[in-house]
Amino acid sequence: MKTYKADLHIHTVLSPCGSLEMSPVAIVDKALEKGLDIIAITDHNTTLQAECIQKIGKQKDLLVITGVEVTSKEEVHCLAYFEEKKQISEFQQYIDQHIPNIQNNPDYFGYQIQVDENDDIVYQEERLLISAINQSVEQISKKVKSLDGLFILAHIDKSKNSIISQLGFLPPDLEVDALEVTRRGLDSGFLEKNSYLSNNLFVCNSDAHYIDDVGKAFTQYELEKLSISELFKVIKTKQKNKIFLN
Repeated sequence: MKTYKADLHIHTVLSPCGSLEMSPVAIVDKALEKGLDIIAITDHNTTLQAECIQKIGKQKDLLVITGVEVTSKEEVHCLAYFEEKKQISEFQQYIDQHIPNIQNNPDYFGYQIQVDENDDIVYQEERLLISAINQSVEQISKKVKSLDGLFILAHIDKSKNSIISQLGFLPPDLEVDALEVTRRGLDSGFLEKNSYLSNNLFVCNSDAHYIDDVGKAFTQYELEKLSISELFKVIKTKQKNKIFLN
């Protein structure tokens, strides 16, 4: 067994709230500078930027996972992760079927651009990606699990866009692999104040929108080998991990 550092919540230039500095090469280089072994790309309601970053990561010995931060109809942010291209494609189709056709206003929300390894723009998303899709948290969870993906509720301690802020509680029958807490939540004793959540696996990630935030929080996992399938197995079986802040 070996210990690996993972930051599984990072946005790119494709997220309207992501800094234009969050390019594929910049993210990979910053992750390696911070000593990370694994990252996940989790843009809002899209997986399109992850493949390019995976290729760059592979060249530089950084494991990159394709993820996505989905906004449910209750305005809850959910993190979904997948290993295979077929799963990713099917889940992207699912999002595309259920996201409203609201045009993005770059001057107000920010640009939504996909770039290649040379930082050249290859695509600009016209639909507003931070919109809520017309699916519930439960429906999203079921879709993710049907594709053998990993389902994590994002920043559960936040005062907006979290399962706690939107519903007031964690539904006991919701199938979830882990709960993400923020740096602030850890500092404020959120977990101690909400002890009823203690049977869940907790993870902490940076939720980086700016390049210097990559790796500011990460979770340390003990894995038999460095692979997506091994990480998924450890999280799904709720094996112990350690949360670290930088």
